[in-house]
Amino acid sequence: MKLSQFNYKLPEERIAQYPAPYRDDCRLMVVHSKSGVIEHREEFSDILEYFDEKDVFVFNDTKVFPARLYGNKEKTGAKIEVFLLRELNQKFRLWDVLVDPARKIRIGNKLYFGEDESMVAEVIDNTTSRGRTLRFLYDGDHEEFKQALFALGEAPLPKEMIKRPAEPEDMENFQCIFAQKEGAVTVPGSGLHFSRQLMKRMEIKGIEFAFVTMHCGLGNFRDIDVEDLTKHKVDSEEMHVEQEACDIINKCKDEGHKVCAVGTTIQRVLETAVSADGRLKEYDGWTNRFIFPPYEFQMADAMVANFYLPQSTMLMLTCAYGGYERIMKAYKEALADHRYRFGVYGDAMLILQD
Repeated sequence: MKLSQFNYKLPEERIAQYPAPYRDDCRLMVVHSKSGVIEHREEFSDILEYFDEKDVFVFNDTKVFPARLYGNKEKTGAKIEVFLLRELNQKFRLWDVLVDPARKIRIGNKLYFGEDESMVAEVIDNTTSRGRTLRFLYDGDHEEFKQALFALGEAPLPKEMIKRPAEPEDMENFQCIFAQKEGAVTVPGSGLHFSRQLMKRMEIKGIEFAFVTMHCGLGNFRDIDVEDLTKHKVDSEEMHVEQEACDIINKCKDEGHKVCAVGTTIQRVLETAVSADGRLKEYDGWTNRFIFPPYEFQMADAMVANFYLPQSTMLMLTCAYGGYERIMKAYKEALADHRYRFGVYGDAMLILQD
């Protein structure tokens, strides 16, 4: 497959800038992969109609931290955006970050954060064309430092959404209700559609939940600069699958019930941790699995997706799961119906392998 095959014209006004008033208050398109039938449902909670007792939904319980900061460069006072990616070393307060504009930041430069400029960081390494390693200069224990650092940050909304001003509720909105394990710099967007009320209704129906962890990085959102997708490499992301999740999912498969992957991150987790005999196994490490058509999935019988942006790796994985022609046809229908919203705060798609 070629990059250009995943391009489509998306008007900017169709990208949702704010979430729905209630998490499950969005539209749901249902795509039946085998028959090609497409349904349009007005409420995401209608998803309950497609699942039965003992079916399993697999969720990503990663937790987003306020990764976007703004500092000032020493001497010049130039405003610099710093995007925290991951903590490299607790003892020495080292962080892997992206800086913008990158051309203004060199090794040895100091950056000052906060109105009183009490948080100071020094650039100690250039790791990529845009990336840097910062050493934060802070007296106090690690927890105090993390609290002070995160107090300066904003919700790491995607670049197509930061044209609007940041708002206090962004951090809460940009977080799944089941988020527990801190480490993501972007939210697993398909999980945003699940409200506490909906999940309670799922429990009452006898639907089971399994939780795994992938700390979503920015790799999936980087622009792809090669036409031949086999030459594209995605950044590695940390993931964890515990035995409890394996037991729930493997039992579901053994008994002939449906496993529903909530989002592209879950698909990548399942396809990374599945063994040759089709069993999910414990996993504690990293993955750079890049899934695009054609691809043979081994675990999920259904998938919840968002409406992803053109040429994104998430769209590619969705096409691999639902079939390229069917998914692109579904996107064409969504674009023709002006009520569908795209992006992380947009509407949802359910793909059924039936």
